[in-house]
Amino acid sequence: MELRRGRGRSKSPARGAKSPRSKSRGRSKSPAASRPVLPKKPRSIAHPDDPNISSEAKWAFKQDPLSRLFQSIIGPLLLMVPCPIICLTLAFITTDLVTKFGKTPSLGDFYEHCSSRGVSVCAADVLDGGRLYGDSSAWFFLIAFNYVALLIYWWPGKLEYGPLTAGGHRPEYMDNGVAHCLLFTVSFLAGSTQVGQYVGYAGWYSLSVIYDTYSGSIGALNIFGLGFCVFLYLKGRYFPSGPDHGLSGTGPIFDYYWGTELYPRVCNVDVKKFVNCRFSMTYWMLAGISFTAKSYELHGHVDPGVVLAALSQFLYLCKFYWWEIGYMRSIDIIVDRAGFYETWGCLVWVPSVYTLHTRILVQSTSGLSWPVALLIFGVGLSGVFLNFWADDQRQQFRAKNGECLVWGKPPQFVRCTYTAPDPKTGAMKTHNSLLLASGWWGMARHLQYLFELTAAWSWSLLGGVGKNGLLPLFYAAFLTILLVDRAKRDQDKCLAKYGDGYRRYMEMVPYKIIPGIF
Repeated sequence: MELRRGRGRSKSPARGAKSPRSKSRGRSKSPAASRPVLPKKPRSIAHPDDPNISSEAKWAFKQDPLSRLFQSIIGPLLLMVPCPIICLTLAFITTDLVTKFGKTPSLGDFYEHCSSRGVSVCAADVLDGGRLYGDSSAWFFLIAFNYVALLIYWWPGKLEYGPLTAGGHRPEYMDNGVAHCLLFTVSFLAGSTQVGQYVGYAGWYSLSVIYDTYSGSIGALNIFGLGFCVFLYLKGRYFPSGPDHGLSGTGPIFDYYWGTELYPRVCNVDVKKFVNCRFSMTYWMLAGISFTAKSYELHGHVDPGVVLAALSQFLYLCKFYWWEIGYMRSIDIIVDRAGFYETWGCLVWVPSVYTLHTRILVQSTSGLSWPVALLIFGVGLSGVFLNFWADDQRQQFRAKNGECLVWGKPPQFVRCTYTAPDPKTGAMKTHNSLLLASGWWGMARHLQYLFELTAAWSWSLLGGVGKNGLLPLFYAAFLTILLVDRAKRDQDKCLAKYGDGYRRYMEMVPYKIIPGIF
């Protein structure tokens, strides 16, 4: 480890399970990672030193039997069983509870509804067939939505690389996120009847289509997501796309929850990139437009809460697509395997929870005045801008290998080393990483999380807490817990990878998220 100013090479941190040496098949013509020759049969995992074991699951071998039982079986089940039910319940509260039973989309009215009809009847209301399995219109919409995303997936762009994994694999990505954002948004608007009437054609659907098909879409996504995770579990065992795969050694429940493969590809499509970015984030981005259109259709006026929340989130997600390659180098991608936690979460949890505060406003307006809504919007927009600035600062530092200025001065950074197999030879090789400790990144190791939470809480407050109760705060509360946990996981990952180098970095930047506090 070495502390330096100015010069150096930057490598993004990576993590994955170690795998046996493999031979590369070479680079494909489209953005695909080099694929080593891999065995077709699963290996049995007998001990924590097995090279195919998931690095995230090695902790299980160090736990007492009771802790191991909770962390590998009970804990995952406590998430996998209720989360789909929560998503279906939120869909019911924001749609049928209002339209069929004349209530408001709030926790109080949902409780009153369950009390008056009984738990079993209320459960039947929530698990209505269309919402449980999805109806034909929802399935058709989702197929068309993903078909357009798949067409744009192959749009040309600069070839970029993810971090080198412990198995010696370096994933490749086509940097075309901005093109996807622009082309998909234009396509969505151009196909609507609202835009079509101004350019001389009827259009195919209303701008409110995402809300109109929402309840059935959650059911369809849930059914597909649960089945798709089974497919990914089997694929990671029998037909992996790269060296970073294998069983955890803790049983099939944890393997289904966590995943058996770090970078799965299907028909040369990167599963994580498509599910996380091309479907999940796009659905969230366009949902705000659709919900605003539906709100105007129902109430005959523009509600400041819904339009400003939608606009702020749209700008945040435009920033996300500008920074998409940075996201492909984040802990979500380089650590989390493609299982229920990561893949089902993006397919179902994001469309359900991340759009909740805006979706509530379709049936029940925010009750906010324009001055108050604009004030909240301004705070949230500052969070979006500062988040963009912080991400760009680190991305520029990495792109220039530390040979740049940060806030007008040569940057301080810690040079760390780690070892990983060479992708071509399989021999262990030492690599360098530079950890920025200047600018925003000198104030807290994850200061960008604070900016992201600032934006998230502003969106939730625009949901009209005074009128609609605490339910609009659900997303912001969830994200706070998620990012605090992610900061801890990232610290554990970096300590295991960099050792004393990262401890030195922690001494230089002692706070995780909030300078001077946490």
